[in-house]
Amino acid sequence: MASLEAKTVLITGCSRGIGLEFVKQFVHLPTPPVHIFATCRSPEKASELQQISKDYPSVTVIGMDVADTATIDSAALQVEKILAGDGLNLLINNAGLAVREPSIEDVTEENMMSLYKVNTVGPLLTVKRFLPLIRKAAQNYGKDEYSASRAAIMSVSSKVASINENKMGQYYSIRCSKVALHMVSKNLSIELEADKVMVVNLHPWWVRTDMGGPNASTTAEECVRGFMNVMATRTKEHNALSYDFKGNLVPW
Repeated sequence: MASLEAKTVLITGCSRGIGLEFVKQFVHLPTPPVHIFATCRSPEKASELQQISKDYPSVTVIGMDVADTATIDSAALQVEKILAGDGLNLLINNAGLAVREPSIEDVTEENMMSLYKVNTVGPLLTVKRFLPLIRKAAQNYGKDEYSASRAAIMSVSSKVASINENKMGQYYSIRCSKVALHMVSKNLSIELEADKVMVVNLHPWWVRTDMGGPNASTTAEECVRGFMNVMATRTKEHNALSYDFKGNLVPW
């Protein structure tokens, strides 16, 4: 398996599920990051994440809610202070929200707006605030290439956002908010082309987390192990596209 060698990584939504598993797997890489910034809304309640940070000094737990721009700015200031002039190689937009909507009768304005804020606006504003650090990493890496070890933005999406593969309807809020996230990624890939910052969407399947439930077909460990390999093997030809944890292209 290919290995990531990003010196600095920031992951959102790390208190549980896929985000927490990302942290667990990053610290065990053959060449682990020097700094892993693990953000979550309530660090005081994230006991497992806090224990990892005690066991691995490279992990810094930071309070951040992607739906609250003040906390994004506060987190960025903490990261900037710790990096002390270095850049941020890899930003993983993992934090997300989902609700179950079996039919249009279950859709509410509150659900639509809250999921759009967390799943679309939150990742966009997170990228905006951390972009100077990502650009700095791109400039300082020393290689002129598209790479998750150099400078990249990876956003965890959902297969339900694929218009091509939507055969059952339902789930209006998460489908629409994640489709919008794909447009954010496409826009970023165009705007950041001059900096050679890679932008890729990652699609988990049905994952056994608090969000996915106990009957899901895939474990968080299996999903993230696949994502780590996908991130490590993406190059310029994969920029602006979407892949599942097995490395398969997910159509728009």
